[in-house]
Amino acid sequence: MSDLDIQPQEYLCASRLDSGPEELLLTARRVYLGKTTEVARALPDKQIRMIGAWCFLDHYGPEDVSGSPGMQVWAHPHTGLQTVTWLLDGEVEHRDSLGSRAAVRPGELNIMTAGHGIVHSEISQADKPAMLHGVQLWVALPDAVRDLAPEFESYSDLPDLVRPGVRGKVLIGDVANARSQALAYSPLCGADLKLDAGADLVLEVQEGFEYGVFVVAGEVVVESTTVGVDQLLYLGVNRRNLHLRSEQGGRMIMLGGQPFAEDIVMWWNFIGRSHQEIVEFRTAWERRDPRFPPIVSRSEKVMEAPPMPTVQLKPRPRRSRSE
Repeated sequence: MSDLDIQPQEYLCASRLDSGPEELLLTARRVYLGKTTEVARALPDKQIRMIGAWCFLDHYGPEDVSGSPGMQVWAHPHTGLQTVTWLLDGEVEHRDSLGSRAAVRPGELNIMTAGHGIVHSEISQADKPAMLHGVQLWVALPDAVRDLAPEFESYSDLPDLVRPGVRGKVLIGDVANARSQALAYSPLCGADLKLDAGADLVLEVQEGFEYGVFVVAGEVVVESTTVGVDQLLYLGVNRRNLHLRSEQGGRMIMLGGQPFAEDIVMWWNFIGRSHQEIVEFRTAWERRDPRFPPIVSRSEKVMEAPPMPTVQLKPRPRRSRSE
């Protein structure tokens, strides 16, 4: 998925000192993808820009697209990251410059590693299901591998996490001793969990990770905080477990990871390490450099990069100074 903001913010996310567990509740902002799809963007936020290597979280739907084009995200580039696509309802066609063509469906995790550079599109087809609902996540690649060759993988055999009051899928990493085989280049985890009405449970987590919980349906009480739809609760580090409750039932995306130790600059669809790198990525896309091959042909419909900001992209703290 693309960041289609015509005046995208620059995010340089620096490592920070982690004080321990906390409960910081954030509400996602509304952003349009093109003219057809509105999303709730929870990451990056002005206060919390990353959770482990997770650096981007868009939630779209649930939306009835039976009378509309649905998702129309045309060809656009990426560098230095992985896109992680997880549908809750509906179907979208993924195509990329590797030649990959995949129908993205609920229960199938799709991971595209941009590395040195890739171009992809996400388009709802004419015979699409009526409802569209899902999340799009980005993972920042560590410096040692951020320039690797691009690749695309789809995973349909994800492990189940089943406990009294909760059931779900582990998308990446290890959650409560259920481990996914999905490709990851840094220590992180992610899970889609459904809580039954009246659920009250404790879920063990990795103490060295920082965690966040994003609610996509219903309402979930995490520790002492009630989290509603399109809200992200940042939970800090040094936890051994999470107390989860839901009176009426809810569905949540849990993200975790070892705090990312590197400074990154994220602007539009690129992740780099400096202003100059971002300029180079943008210029390469404008020129249709071989770094960004076409999906079909050079005449295909594409998304143009917005203008660079008039000021030098500069480092910013991972969290606002007011905290």
